[in-house]
Amino acid sequence: MLDGLRQFIADIVSPDAETDRAFDDGDYRLAATALLVHVVSLDGEPTPAEKLKLHSLIESRFQLDPGTADRLIASAMRVEGEAVDLYHFTSVIMRSVNEEGRLRIVEMMWELVYADGQVSEFEDNVVWRAADLLGISSRDRIDLKHRVAEKQAELPKGPWGTADAAI
Repeated sequence: MLDGLRQFIADIVSPDAETDRAFDDGDYRLAATALLVHVVSLDGEPTPAEKLKLHSLIESRFQLDPGTADRLIASAMRVEGEAVDLYHFTSVIMRSVNEEGRLRIVEMMWELVYADGQVSEFEDNVVWRAADLLGISSRDRIDLKHRVAEKQAELPKGPWGTADAAI
């Protein structure tokens, strides 16, 4: 499921020990990115729009340069592949991030879910579970979902048939 995303990252960043140590397991950015990698991989091979959106979100929301964002995503893919559940990631975030930041992470998850223009029940369920573990109320989760959906509907369509023109 993650093979296409792994190859995409491998084309950008050569895997080495430096990449694996770039972000430690207690870094909330690694935990949040691992959640995002999980979301983008739920419905199979990530689309070009999803890959671009993932990079865009990581760079802009964590204020990282493209190379550092690539290393973070590569590290997140590694830890996400080893994870048994979402709790490890959400517990790191809960210890490090205030409620406003946790809301932003859930919003980022919805942005990735809507990046391909479709919401699967698996994606919806994972965002629900992660939001619950992050202490985000159902009302806030649903409000964020509707807000992101409305923004996506207003965007012009890009070459992949999704609202990727704003990426």
